[in-house]
Amino acid sequence: MEWKVSEKPVAYEDALSFMDERVAAIHKHGGEECVWLLEHPSLYTAGTSAKDTDLLNAEFPVYDAGRGGQYTYHGPGQRVAYVMLDLKEREGAPDIKKYVWNLEEWIVRTLAHFDIKGERRCGRVGIWVVMPDGSEKKIAAIGVRVRHWITLHGIAININPDLSHFGGIVPCGISEHGVTSLHDLGIEVGADELDEVLQREFEGVFNG
Repeated sequence: MEWKVSEKPVAYEDALSFMDERVAAIHKHGGEECVWLLEHPSLYTAGTSAKDTDLLNAEFPVYDAGRGGQYTYHGPGQRVAYVMLDLKEREGAPDIKKYVWNLEEWIVRTLAHFDIKGERRCGRVGIWVVMPDGSEKKIAAIGVRVRHWITLHGIAININPDLSHFGGIVPCGISEHGVTSLHDLGIEVGADELDEVLQREFEGVFNG
């Protein structure tokens, strides 16, 4: 397993190219599985279920991601983890639902390290937190694609992005709930610290 960390923002096209190349290499049994931790410049991505009406203001570049899901935002202050795993090599039969559940569990365990209770919601992709006023806001997004039983794309956790940038879209097609971040919840965390926890909790979820 390779852990790849990028200190500078990565262009979205470069990330897509890397994932395509690595998945092809894994499929040919010549490449290592990989988790890539990075940040993107401000942009919107459209999943395969994205609706044109959910793009409210294209103030940033918009990319066709090829993953499942709808519109999402990536930008400074958000940690993205792209996961390239061969599900055929995991225990049991390849199971996409179990893989998505494991991604959720990975986020939940990581947030718990910072005393944040991340929760799943039926019918709402991603991880959610209950705010002091009782409302619910999304703190992490999930979007995946699987090719030859090898995964692409992954998760995005909001450390301290400009939350107003999510206003250009209806995030994941859900308009009745907002978006939050660790900073918004009063938790000051650097990308390096979050990366350490992500790597440790990944081992417990996917390799434990």
